Amino acid sequence: MSDYPKDWEEVKLGDIPIQIKKGDLITKKERANGNIPVIAGGKSPAYYCNRYNREGTTITVSASGANAGYVNLFYGQIFASDCSTIKEDCSYCIEYIYYLMAKEQENIYKLQTGGAQPHVHPKDIEKLEVIYSRNIEEQKAIADTLMTFDKHIENLEKLIEKKKMIRDGAVEDLMTGKTRLDGFDGEWEEVKLEDVCNDNGMVRGPFGGSLKKEYFVNKGYKVYEQRNAIYKSVDIGNYYIDFNKFKELKRFKLKENDFIISCSGTIGEIYQIPKKFKKGIINQALLKISINTNLCDLTFFKNYFSWEKFKSKIIDDTQGGAMKNLVGMDKFRKTILYIPTDIKEQRAIASILTSMDHEIENLENEKAKIEKIKAGAMDDLLTGRVRLV
Repeated sequence: MSDYPKDWEEVKLGDIPIQIKKGDLITKKERANGNIPVIAGGKSPAYYCNRYNREGTTITVSASGANAGYVNLFYGQIFASDCSTIKEDCSYCIEYIYYLMAKEQENIYKLQTGGAQPHVHPKDIEKLEVIYSRNIEEQKAIADTLMTFDKHIENLEKLIEKKKMIRDGAVEDLMTGKTRLDGFDGEWEEVKLEDVCNDNGMVRGPFGGSLKKEYFVNKGYKVYEQRNAIYKSVDIGNYYIDFNKFKELKRFKLKENDFIISCSGTIGEIYQIPKKFKKGIINQALLKISINTNLCDLTFFKNYFSWEKFKSKIIDDTQGGAMKNLVGMDKFRKTILYIPTDIKEQRAIASILTSMDHEIENLENEKAKIEKIKAGAMDDLLTGRVRLV
């Protein structure tokens, strides 16, 4: 471990000492409706019931499943089920213990044992080594400081969710014409998706056989894939083809302002190709759309396509199961859009939604910044590099 103050020590959690208890089994018959969270193997409550087996302030560590070892902190009554718990005690600050464990989250995950169903047991948690201050006042000071960060992050999360709900409502009102903007009273019309595209402006990616592994080279023309649409970036991916293959598949080449759309698995994610990008083509998991900008504003189209009500029209879920696909191309081309005939109204709607998106993005950036600062503060305070007492 790193250097630490002389009045701190390296200890195992079990030597603090703390008591780590297993949760209790709860049967289906006992799952009566209530508002008490049941803490099991996930990162959030599994469901809610009407009785509890822990109260006060409690640390929980998920006991099994993919998230076995996940550390959380709860205030008030809970029912501890598929988890281990640590309760508050006058000999230590429970929030301080929580932050010590949260700092070691990745190492706690490494305590997982078992194959298909990983487990983290109390006896393994007790062996976790930490740098520990036995000064209760110092523990409280550290915890209070870190809790300030968490409260700020929590407030930002709530504000972001509120802003997203407001935006969703605005999308519903503006994209249906229910709410009209000042200065606009023109007609709206139903058009087919293919009607707002350029000639040959809607192309599904080539069959997989056209892009076999042996066709890829180290440098050349980029092959764009689903991840580019999902993560909204042209920088992801390292698949390339040579000039001859690019020439053969030129029908699938991308241009600035084309839209690429994910077509299987995560369906309907849309991304607009920026001014600067590597020349290339789409692969079989993408579809590209080139919009006639005399008929439809690009930003308006992107917002319309991202609207959940529209996306539900282009997803084929008739096969059942978790895996869904894009509807067939014939049906896709004829999907109906209801849009203003006046492109200026389209632009005005897009401008409002873009402003809302920027506001949400700024809040998310602020949240990420605070999380980064908090991570640095945890490292400084929980190693004694920075002292508060």
